[in-house]
Amino acid sequence: MIAKLALENGKVFTGVNFGAAGEVAGEVCFNTSLTGYQEIVTDPSYAGQLITMTSPLIGNYGVNDDDAESFRPHARGFIVREYFDYHSNFRAESSLGDYLKQHGIVALEGIDTRMLTKMLRSEGALRGVLSTTDLDDASLVAKARALPSMAGQDLASSVTCRQPYHWSAVDRTPFALPRVNDEPADSGRTFNVVVYDFGVKHNILRRLTSYGCTLTVVPASTSAEEVLAMNPDGIFLSNGPGDPDAVTYAIGTLKKLIGKKPIFGICLGHQLLALALGGKTYKLKFGHRGGNHPVKNLSTGCIEVTSQNHGFAVDWSSMDETKLTLTHLNLNDSTVEGFEHKELPLFCVQYHPEASPGPHDSDYLFQRFITMMSNAG
Repeated sequence: MIAKLALENGKVFTGVNFGAAGEVAGEVCFNTSLTGYQEIVTDPSYAGQLITMTSPLIGNYGVNDDDAESFRPHARGFIVREYFDYHSNFRAESSLGDYLKQHGIVALEGIDTRMLTKMLRSEGALRGVLSTTDLDDASLVAKARALPSMAGQDLASSVTCRQPYHWSAVDRTPFALPRVNDEPADSGRTFNVVVYDFGVKHNILRRLTSYGCTLTVVPASTSAEEVLAMNPDGIFLSNGPGDPDAVTYAIGTLKKLIGKKPIFGICLGHQLLALALGGKTYKLKFGHRGGNHPVKNLSTGCIEVTSQNHGFAVDWSSMDETKLTLTHLNLNDSTVEGFEHKELPLFCVQYHPEASPGPHDSDYLFQRFITMMSNAG
């Protein structure tokens, strides 16, 4: 089935659909990871986006239930150079194409993804329409130009859970990272953690439980009073999609929670903390998405290769350096990758220490959260 991708700049790519039939629209972005396509397409942070994979061959090892990062795919569309339908892997349960069809995700193969990626790097993220139903170039370009910008969109409310739930699962796959001495951390003590779900990835939850945490996952709109009434040992702020400035209800809630309990934030959670502390965020030209981004830990001088997926960043010049310390810096463009409070039990990072996909250089941050809760208790 013929499919077309039209961009707001007037460029149209024609290829073949290997997912569900239909038409989807959103911000076109690219991910430089060599593997992990299932984790990427199921990451809630991709809500509202059409993902382009820069790795040219996708689909060769199929998909399975264990590698999903949420209960369903959240990307609006998927774009690859070449889709390989004859998957071969001892863990595979179905093909990527069948998985995308099952969940209604439109997918495109057979286009020049290198050209598309270079265009996005040069011009910045572009609005686009991916369609198998409307194949008129002019019509598709007009639709792309009529789309709203990602800036100003609160997408966390569309991917968050609707009711609180408890999570106890750890990673039991053949490639799971070990637990701390295969026992809960801190001499057998468990920590009750409230997880704000702005689009949380399952491997974040698995890593927290592996470090001895009992988790209650709550909707993004949960009030500070409700969380404090649970009397948690710590509060975790998850990743998520969209513009952090638009998630005003969460910013207001965090202002009430800061200083009350130890807090650890990742990605969108990091940005929301910055805003709650009086800082500002801004939209990156084309974002950071992939499993190979170098980040310098300013405390140790070590370089961590990190997994990233975000389109916004914290403006450090807007932050109060009398209270906050910059802890991590992106070596590609010097953007903020982490900070901590000088007095309060609070720290956060822009990247993804839980990986999935990506390296595990930064898994120590979960232990740091455990230590922070232990010291506060």
